[in-house]
Amino acid sequence: MNDLRPEILTQQIGDAEVQYLRYPGDGPPLVLLHATGFLPWLWHPIARALSSQFSVIAPYFCDHRPAEPEKGGLSWLVLAKDLSILCDRLFPGSLYIVGHSMGATVSAIAAAVHGLPADRMALIEPIFLPQPIYANKLTLEQHPLASKSVKRRNSWQNTSEAREYLRSKQMFAKWDAEMLDLYLRYGMVTGDGGGLVLTCHPRREASLFMGGMEFDPWPILSDIRCPALVIEGGQSENRMFIDLPKIASIIPKGEYRLVENAGHLIPQEQPRVITKILSDFFDIK
Repeated sequence: MNDLRPEILTQQIGDAEVQYLRYPGDGPPLVLLHATGFLPWLWHPIARALSSQFSVIAPYFCDHRPAEPEKGGLSWLVLAKDLSILCDRLFPGSLYIVGHSMGATVSAIAAAVHGLPADRMALIEPIFLPQPIYANKLTLEQHPLASKSVKRRNSWQNTSEAREYLRSKQMFAKWDAEMLDLYLRYGMVTGDGGGLVLTCHPRREASLFMGGMEFDPWPILSDIRCPALVIEGGQSENRMFIDLPKIASIIPKGEYRLVENAGHLIPQEQPRVITKILSDFFDIK
């Protein structure tokens, strides 16, 4: 296995500072943006493989700006602007971008609203809720995901207890073994009183979920000008209320790809499959 380790760097973007992983390479820039409450290390096996074709970065969007879930959280429109500034500072000019879940929606907004100059874009399980939902200003208690995430367990005695707990949860049941190890190593830190706590605190995760309600992304889909691949898990629970084939059809150069036997967390469950899909779609020689 390639043991390439990324650099851990930070970049000032005006009034905030963003941490990111960097995998130096001679190819064109590639940006990987994670899902809500996740972290850039969960791209590591994919970034490691693609670093032979690209110069890869993976930003961390959790706590670089203050936000409270009871006050609307951190708007994804703001995150999209932050992403655009970050990319402009690091890679003036065009780039490739991959986003997962929140990261996919933020990437789409960055391209359509803030002019992020993407050559190609892959959107893995983006969050485009039914449009009427955006007109309703949900409270923290009313939001189906934020209300759960703010109560998420956030204390384990050690890594063994944390691993056992995660493996007991349906969300982690199909994760690739290396991905689970990365989550245990980097998704948790030593708490003030010892033991382990989540790197992205449950209140921060809830703030991100709440921020996803602040901007309706449907009207901007037709403004995405680059080729965009929309990737959906065949067993994703989101298929009941998010119409990804429709989203792909609205994007002028959109394509749709179904990954069988995968849920919403396709990169964590099937990293090698995602790597192959991205490599083929970006087609860098």
